[in-house]
Amino acid sequence: MSFDAIVVGSGMSGGWAAKELAEKGLKTLVIERGRPLQHQADYTDFVQPWELQNYGMVSEAESHADYPVQSQCYAFTTATKHLWVKDSDHPYTTPPDKPFMWIRGYHLGGRSIMWARQSYRLSPMDFESNKKDGYGSDWPIRYEDMAPWYDHVERFAGISGAKDGLEQLPDGDEYLPPMELTGVEKEFKSKLEARWPTRRLITGRCAHLTEAKPHHQELGRGQCQYRSLCDRGCSYGAYFSSLSATLPAAERTGNLTVVTNAIAHSVIYDPKTGKASGVRVIDAVTKQGRVYEGKVIFLCASAIGTAQIMLNSKSEAFPNGIANRSDAVGRYLMDHLSGLGGWGRVPGHHDRYHRGRRPNGFYIPRYRNVTEPGDGYTRGFGFQGRGQRANWRRGMNSPGVGAEFKQSLRSPGDWELSISGFGEMLPRPENRVTLHKNKVDQWGIPVVHIDCGLGPNEQKMIEQIGTDARAILEAAGCEDVQVFKHYGGVGLGIHELGTAHMGRDPNTSVLNKYNQAHDVPNLFVTDGACMASGGCQNPSLSYMAMSARGAHYAASFLKEGKI
Repeated sequence: MSFDAIVVGSGMSGGWAAKELAEKGLKTLVIERGRPLQHQADYTDFVQPWELQNYGMVSEAESHADYPVQSQCYAFTTATKHLWVKDSDHPYTTPPDKPFMWIRGYHLGGRSIMWARQSYRLSPMDFESNKKDGYGSDWPIRYEDMAPWYDHVERFAGISGAKDGLEQLPDGDEYLPPMELTGVEKEFKSKLEARWPTRRLITGRCAHLTEAKPHHQELGRGQCQYRSLCDRGCSYGAYFSSLSATLPAAERTGNLTVVTNAIAHSVIYDPKTGKASGVRVIDAVTKQGRVYEGKVIFLCASAIGTAQIMLNSKSEAFPNGIANRSDAVGRYLMDHLSGLGGWGRVPGHHDRYHRGRRPNGFYIPRYRNVTEPGDGYTRGFGFQGRGQRANWRRGMNSPGVGAEFKQSLRSPGDWELSISGFGEMLPRPENRVTLHKNKVDQWGIPVVHIDCGLGPNEQKMIEQIGTDARAILEAAGCEDVQVFKHYGGVGLGIHELGTAHMGRDPNTSVLNKYNQAHDVPNLFVTDGACMASGGCQNPSLSYMAMSARGAHYAASFLKEGKI
């Protein structure tokens, strides 16, 4: 079958590419390697705690056998297990001394169903950092190129937050009302900013409808109910996902076709035209191959998945993988440093409680190498956190038994403050994805080998994150302060990016300023693979904006006969 546009992947980026292309009149095919997933029907957000198998806990035996990587994700439970891949069915390899935790969900909507929904723009300094400090390729675009597209996706998705006036964290033009800080968080904010005036604490900007606008309601989306069961999917459509927003918007154009259980094997290159002619897929169920033809190809299969497809797309013109003249495909893999920060108990305030289960927290945007120097490293980090009272679940980690112990858990516990650091990894060519020379998966596709580790810059940043976390919590008056130690690997930030990055020079980068492959003009990459650097902000909002922007230019170029 032949289409105007083919989008590989249906998650955060693929959903946006499909929406924009379909709305511009292109007959668009979305290829999803995973199974169908139905909005609302396949969620577990109305399953009661006592209805969950093992109260949500997956047995150690099953985790070790089938989910050794996925079970390390904070959101992995019996309520969400169906949203994560079985590692035993989808293998990959790493060096023994460089673990990489590749967290994945193979189904329609991808990880847009399970994301943490924090939505921040990259700043002017993030687009300029590679050029200024010499790490990675200079971005071929600047913040000014992205600003209108950030506006575009924020309005449609629905981002709640406030305009905070911070240079390192640009404001959007149109936010939904911000979620309120708890009383303890407000006090923490006052103490933090009094001690360090340039360390600002703001309400997290998140993709939740604190107020459903008419264009949200048209798609069946409703206001957030403050249940904080988002890991299970949201039947109200209150948080943004492909299933609640972009794919329904694309479908109502009449231009969308979706194929699930279709694993992209490779992109087909036509040497006569110098363009991609289609995508070869393997049926996940029958394991039979077939080809879909298209005038424009968008790869949105995640940074590692897209690299795998490109590297496997070999031809006489591109023996090392399509659009890989630069040998940059698979290189410069990054994630965000995560699992860092600290925790402390807040004395007093026992006459207060927080209302509802707010699915959000606060954010302390980057200040190191902005208003304060970093201790021997470049780039920086931010903190995300929350302040709330411990509930009865604290009993799961406390000694006790019997009626007296149960009674003690009927009252709220102490107030607690936790802050988690997210730090930027430098783009380094040795951190890369390659195809395994000998191992293939059950569909005959070479498995990926991920070789990605931390460098001296990241190690120094990790130390500073711990030092700063302790100082911040102690300045807030916390007791029993604990600092989290980094686990030593990469991947649990779940923010993979950089394996087919944008750049100015075709000899050192893969994509131009339009997310268009330098060497294959009708091939576009708009997922995390396209990123030349990652900042320390959650990247999904940038993926959305990149995808909308790339689709705009692809449709324009096709109409003008340029591709």
